[in-house]
Amino acid sequence: MFSTQYRTQVHQFVLALADADPRVTAGAVVGSLALSDGDRCSDLDLTFGVSDQIPISDVLEDWTLQLVQAFQAVKLFDLPSGTSIYRVFLLPGCLQFDLSFTPAASFGATGPKFRLLFGSAVDKPFPKPAPAGELFGYAVHHALRARFCIERGRFWQAEYWISGVRDYALSLACLRRGLPTAHGRGSDNLPPEVLKVFEGALVRSLEPTELQSALNCVIQGLLTEVEEVQETANKVQPYLHDLMAG
Repeated sequence: MFSTQYRTQVHQFVLALADADPRVTAGAVVGSLALSDGDRCSDLDLTFGVSDQIPISDVLEDWTLQLVQAFQAVKLFDLPSGTSIYRVFLLPGCLQFDLSFTPAASFGATGPKFRLLFGSAVDKPFPKPAPAGELFGYAVHHALRARFCIERGRFWQAEYWISGVRDYALSLACLRRGLPTAHGRGSDNLPPEVLKVFEGALVRSLEPTELQSALNCVIQGLLTEVEEVQETANKVQPYLHDLMAG
């Protein structure tokens, strides 16, 4: 596994790229290293502003070539987001490096974990988490799909949907308590008594009875987290109970 010294080496290399590239107008650290030293497993996340007249894809491709040559970096995927492009790399030692570029006119923080290194950033509103109604709606949809997959003997697919119900239910629990909802970031900070409710929703085998038991558990857990969507929950609760039938 990578060392913190190696992560710092990559960090410094990328900042040197920025310093030598006249197309780059600003740079910042984002993610877990923005406001602290992170920990042994923290990824490296750097973001840069690019002169508005320059296609950010040109800079991204040029830097990718240099990262491949210097570190044998492997491109995993690109994630466009608004005017930005995020490229995720895997480096030796399993270091994940997220590199992003944004036109200078819209370069700025999209969340609280942002530390400007040079240049300037514009102020813009942070994206809001998905509302409770959306999280609950997806959970109900996934519960339906899970039960139908059990009925059809599609047990791997049933496990997929049950896990999805659990993820949305836990996100709903996080939203109620002011915790991060995306990618399970807040789940470990939920009260132990909340997490205890969902332990039985972890699918332990692909036996139909086990899948149904996990589905029953996750539906019961979901219905304990519906305070913000109580009206909708009251309407669909009978149907969810039908899905729990043996």
